[in-house]
Amino acid sequence: MIQMMANDGARMLVKSQALMAHVGRSPQALGRLFPLAILVVALGAIVHPAACVTSPAFAASPKPRTTNATLPRNTADMRDAILAAVHSGQLADLKAAIELNELRPDIADERIDDVVAYFKSQSKDGEGRETLAVLDKILALPPAVVPFGRDIENNAIYVWPYLAERDLTKLNAAESAELAGLMPPEDAAAIKAAKRWTWWRLAIGADGTWHSFRREK
Repeated sequence: MIQMMANDGARMLVKSQALMAHVGRSPQALGRLFPLAILVVALGAIVHPAACVTSPAFAASPKPRTTNATLPRNTADMRDAILAAVHSGQLADLKAAIELNELRPDIADERIDDVVAYFKSQSKDGEGRETLAVLDKILALPPAVVPFGRDIENNAIYVWPYLAERDLTKLNAAESAELAGLMPPEDAAAIKAAKRWTWWRLAIGADGTWHSFRREK
């Protein structure tokens, strides 16, 4: 059946080309050309249905993960503000993102007055570049979406990396590979042994509030 339709389409295409050759000499041919061209395109879509699919990977995925492209605008704006500091290479630039919040994000159990100095102390290089590298890696992955509160418009928190909200005993091959690429081997081994997330976790609300960025215990 498909082969027959393909043959019909090919014959129609030849006819359309013949009509095109006569357009200059016969204005009536132009009126016949457009319906024929539309029919040829429709037949092509039927014969080659895969061309209508945006992405084979998306079509094969029964439950597409949340991606950065689907973030609420306010969440995406905060994420971009954090990434601006990451791309500048200057930890001090995180202050611009922090100051967008009414309250400082949760970064430790104790009160931290100087956030930049604290993150520098958490980096092995003493300059905070390790912290920026962590932010770069986790924000490159999709977030998990966690329901929060009763506000219909802002009742979700976006958590990076999505692995922080996964059952670590049931990671598939792709998720295990992303875990291995996200952190040092010893940290990945510790997480699997503990069966819970014990690494860096970042959370931004649907309203753009930067809730937290800390290493979980």
